[in-house]
Amino acid sequence: MAEESTTEHPSTRQIEGVASDRLHAVLSEITAEIKDRLKADRVSVFLFDRENCELWSVVSQEKKTMCLDARLGIAGHVAMTGEVVNVEDAYEHPLFYKEVDLETGYRTRTLLAVPLRNSRGEVMAVGEAVNKHKGRFTGEDAEAMQTLVAPIAKTLESISFKKPGGVIHMFERPGEGFSTQKIVGMSHKVESIIRLIDQIRDCSVDVLIQGESGTGKELVARALHYNSPRANGPFVALNCAALPDNLIEAELFGIERGVATGVERRTGKFEAANHGTLFLDEIGDLNLTAQAKLLRALQERAVDRVGTTKPIPIDIRIIAATNRDLLGAIREKQFREDLYYRVKVIRIQTPPLREITEDIPLLANHFLEKHCQAMNVDLKSFTPAALQCLMSYAWPGNNRQLENEVKRLIAFVRGKTITEEHLDTSIRNLNTPAPAERGSNEPAPIPPPTPTLPEAIDSLERRMIEEALRKSAGNKQKAAQVLGLSRQGLIKKLKRLGI
Repeated sequence: MAEESTTEHPSTRQIEGVASDRLHAVLSEITAEIKDRLKADRVSVFLFDRENCELWSVVSQEKKTMCLDARLGIAGHVAMTGEVVNVEDAYEHPLFYKEVDLETGYRTRTLLAVPLRNSRGEVMAVGEAVNKHKGRFTGEDAEAMQTLVAPIAKTLESISFKKPGGVIHMFERPGEGFSTQKIVGMSHKVESIIRLIDQIRDCSVDVLIQGESGTGKELVARALHYNSPRANGPFVALNCAALPDNLIEAELFGIERGVATGVERRTGKFEAANHGTLFLDEIGDLNLTAQAKLLRALQERAVDRVGTTKPIPIDIRIIAATNRDLLGAIREKQFREDLYYRVKVIRIQTPPLREITEDIPLLANHFLEKHCQAMNVDLKSFTPAALQCLMSYAWPGNNRQLENEVKRLIAFVRGKTITEEHLDTSIRNLNTPAPAERGSNEPAPIPPPTPTLPEAIDSLERRMIEEALRKSAGNKQKAAQVLGLSRQGLIKKLKRLGI
């Protein structure tokens, strides 16, 4: 995961002239026909921008263009999974994204969403019909809609496009404008985090984020804050691991003037975060004494500055993060069990890069665009072989290590193309036998052909599905639960991959 840039991806181009007229003519004609055939109140088509994790509407009867996080909502689910979704009561469906209705003032009741695929079988758009005039949408409606939207997919595949101006960004938030869209990644594990953040957006419960160093825990914390009722309040971050033991109490709770010679009154982080969020990074590194005082402040919702016994009421949300195994630390008497359960109302696990290898090309290109712009150099690009090498590496330092490697490449590579030869030796030699392993007269092995990105993703999906089926003794329902898929979604993948 990484913070998303605000610049538009350079691979997209504005629709102009005949192409624009042709696209809008096809869209208008077909959506009108779908609306009439299905007896729907409204019909929309959302283009799927896979590189930026976005869905944006091309045509809708209310004449508005909206941009959505593709990892949220029913349309996003269809884009990510390729499944047809037919909903009888939108507000009772766990995937329904109510923000669109809040923005438009419209009330969605029934909803039908179908994928639009290109010639390679990839989802490139989503067709959505809402509010059937009588009853709910049927299976026949779904089949008819998929047939009717097929010409749209052919038209989209034949042209290039770019988001039109005046887009309503549904993921913009108050404060810093920090949102789930700032988190890069389309893997199931990242998508699950995005959906959880959206699911709890209306409350301010305490959250514990666990994950290895460099996996984006603070990005998740900021997204939680800016997608909550406290978004207009302060977000105060404190790295507990960087504090000396003798300063922790004063840093957390503040200190009164005159406690010691030359000491001035100072507000603590708890007070600074009042009516907002306090992010305690590396909470697992606090000593037991500090843990006890932190627990008391959380229980009492009040703090005592060093040098006074007068409690100061506080209204804050705690988001804590750690790269430690806190349950193991509890067993070793290094972390308080009562504090663990106090901060872990909801727990989020940020995945290491080695578990979300399908996100590595997205992250690498994101970092490349971000730092080329920051360094004021022409945008470079990775070759498919270079991206494959990046996907094959384990990345012990996770996103932070990948970002530093990209920055090194920008500074090191003179041309506009980054090949596998430019990568750090520890990355490009990962699968190359050392010279000592070969005979003195043995020629160097011919490297296997580099798979394309879709082939690499299919290979990864195949391995994960086969492993899940082995662990569940062939039970598709259990395997689907392990993989985070519906049973029907798993069956479709089995057919597509020929498993």
